[in-house]
Amino acid sequence: MLSFSNVDFNYDKQTVFTDLNMELDEGEFVFLIGKSGVGKSTLLQMIYMNLLPSSGYVRVNGYDSSTIKGNQLPALRKKLGLIFQDFKLLQDRNVYDNLLFVLEATNTSKRRIKKKINDVLTDVGLSHKRLSMPDQLSGGEQQRVAIARALLNDPILVLADEPTGNLDPETSREILDILRKIHKKGTAVVVATHNYEIVKRINARIIKLEDGKAFKAVIKSKE
Repeated sequence: MLSFSNVDFNYDKQTVFTDLNMELDEGEFVFLIGKSGVGKSTLLQMIYMNLLPSSGYVRVNGYDSSTIKGNQLPALRKKLGLIFQDFKLLQDRNVYDNLLFVLEATNTSKRRIKKKINDVLTDVGLSHKRLSMPDQLSGGEQQRVAIARALLNDPILVLADEPTGNLDPETSREILDILRKIHKKGTAVVVATHNYEIVKRINARIIKLEDGKAFKAVIKSKE
């Protein structure tokens, strides 16, 4: 489903990746770890092809970074769900309308919109907050909305960039439990984090970025 092959990436004359190789299978849960500044967010951006390799290639569900055209990017990104540390919610719209905005942008039929929004809000336990504004929600609730938004197009892969970075430990565990439920339904999940406590909660493959390359890592799970 996903592969990095001999990827080099340079940014602002700085080397980020050198001959990086990595693969992800369908339906797999992977933690991506490493020190701040090592390139975790950069790697995620390369998966949804917001950034392209200097050499080598990234392949995602049949799309190849070396041949992809600009008009193919929306189709690729529709297959991916993106979750960010800072939520990226539209502050002038309530929860329902934040999700509505995404579906209207992808030309979802009106008949399906209401059901789809109801389904994803149920998945994250926020059906009762559908008319709330973002500033009326806690940080954990806002991240749940962000997860719901990521699920709207039934992605094959969810990318979560430090999804618990702004949250307290208890809320972080709740968010991780939601991501685990998503994975158990068959969706692949990649979580980039420097929080080893959440990594210990799931028996999943761990990839460590260090010195521009990807390595298998082992952190004892609490499960």
